Formats: sequence, C-alpha cells, structure tokens
Amino acid sequence: MRAVIYKGAGGNEVIALSERPDPVPEGDELLVRVRYAGINPADLQQRNGDYPPPPGAPIDIPGLEVAGEVVAVGPRVLGMRVGTRVMGLVAGGGLADRVLISERHVCIVPDNLDDLAAAAVPEGFITAHDAIRSQAALRPGEVLLVNGATGGVGSAAVQIARASGARVIGTSRTERGRELVTSLGAIPADPENVAQIVQDVSAGRGADVVLELVGAPNLATDFAVLAVLGRVMVVGVGAGAEATINLRALMGRRGRLLASVLRARPTEDKAIAVRAFEREVLPHLASGTVRPIVDRVFPASDVAVAFDHVESGVKQGKVLLDFGS
Repeated sequence: MRAVIYKGAGGNEVIALSERPDPVPEGDELLVRVRYAGINPADLQQRNGDYPPPPGAPIDIPGLEVAGEVVAVGPRVLGMRVGTRVMGLVAGGGLADRVLISERHVCIVPDNLDDLAAAAVPEGFITAHDAIRSQAALRPGEVLLVNGATGGVGSAAVQIARASGARVIGTSRTERGRELVTSLGAIPADPENVAQIVQDVSAGRGADVVLELVGAPNLATDFAVLAVLGRVMVVGVGAGAEATINLRALMGRRGRLLASVLRARPTEDKAIAVRAFEREVLPHLASGTVRPIVDRVFPASDVAVAFDHVESGVKQGKVLLDFGS
C-alpha cells in the first residue's frame, strides 16, 4: 500500500509517501481500499509533535477518516461484505490507500455520494453532529453560533443544525467565507460584529449554543453572547488553547462550558457517535439536504503542498489527497 508517513516530528521535511505491506484485518476489522483521503488539522498537529496517536493507532501514519470499498474482512465481522462502500473513523492510519477500520466505526455510503464526496464526510460530519446534537443538545428553534463556519466541521455543523430546525449564524473573516455561509442557509457574520448579529437574530436572547472551532481568544465573546441556559461547545483550539475565564459571566447565564475530542475516545464511545450520525445525518446526506464541501484535491505525491494549504487557513470545507484508482 501507499501511505503518508512521518519520519519524526517537525515541519514538512518529516513527511514522506512510502510503500508498506498491505495490512491484514483481524477481529472485527475491515480492510478498505481508499481513493481519496481527507486531511485534518489534527494531522498537522501530529506532524508537529503536539498530538501523538492514541494507543493502538499507527505510530507514523496520520489520518482520522476513511471512505472507500471493503476489500477484505476480519473473522468477527458480522454485517459488512467485500465490495461494500463504507465511510467512518479511525484513530490513525487514514492517509493511505489501504486502511484498517473497525466494523463498528463505519456506515454504508449512500448511493448518491461518489468517492470524492464520501471522503469529505466522516470526520467533519460525525464531529459536528456529536458536538452540537449529542453533547450540546441543540433543539429546533434554538440559535446556534458557529465560530469558524467554513472548515470541514464548521460547514457540516451549519448544515446539520439547519436540517434540525435551528437558526444558525456562522462566522468568517473573509467575504468569500461569508458567501459560503449564506449559501448553506445560515446568517453570515464577521467575528468583529458577531455580538450585534446574535442579538438581532435572537431578539436579544442570545445564542443557545456556541460551537467554538477557533479557540481561546473567542471565549470572552462566547460568554457575552450566550443565552440563559446556553452551552459553549469547544472543539477547536487552532488560535490558542489557554484563556482567562470570567466565571461570573458563565454563572450569570447559568451556562455550561463543554469541550470534546473524538479521536482518542474508547471504541464503544466512538461507535455510539457513528451510530447517532447514521440515524440523524445520513438520511440528509442521502437526500441531498446536506452536502460535503470539498475545497481542493491534491495528488498524494503533493502531500506537503496539501498540508501547506490546510495550514494557510484559506480552505473552505475539506482538503483531500488523491491516491489514484
């Protein structure tokens, strides 16, 4: 198989595209043939040495998501068959053209999604759904503020919330980003004036849920715009992970500050997240009500250039690697 590997920690000088023996599925594992693979910020953090893989995950092959065709199954696989198109989550090893994944962490790809679209789904949509619906309990009619609405998770959250009957505000610092937010059916906002927009949309009540994908610098504003009984859900910290928290602001709103990761969860917890996504979001993907956003596709041989593009912060939706047919 061909795989992106890290030869150590650092910048793009540690990245290589390497040939490795094809893995063999054991237990409930599926071996999936991958055409396109998604790059996530966590892959860059792992490259930098800031986000080591959890126990049991490949040490030197990054990648958190899989979409492709099952080509072999382990002896304890119950439902999936060779030839089935699947997508789902791995704790590592996803940037390769052959990937092992637990049967419990996949779902079947709807017929209307081709390989390119399917590759842009798992990490973004499962993370978004788990954050805003399963954990923050966003309800129909509530107001959701998505800080960083144009990336893979942000654009998925906007669409999932809209499909769930919530009103959505999405922030972006660029006009191009705000145009994407508008096209997804949400209200666009520049981070500099987001507080006023939240007040206008909510008739002064505030945001019931804030999905924080940017990080610590936003927390003061998040608390300021929060509705009574509101929830701030932190999933991304690209702009910083340490902040001074005004507990009185949170107490005054009887609010909750939540935070989550998906990669390092136990097998059962991750399976629950996948099944919840399958029940609530997959039908919308199948009908076209929600859609994955693909920013750019790079040949696997240009993985370093692809990483630079992700790191630049200008992408909208997912950046994919093409491992060829």
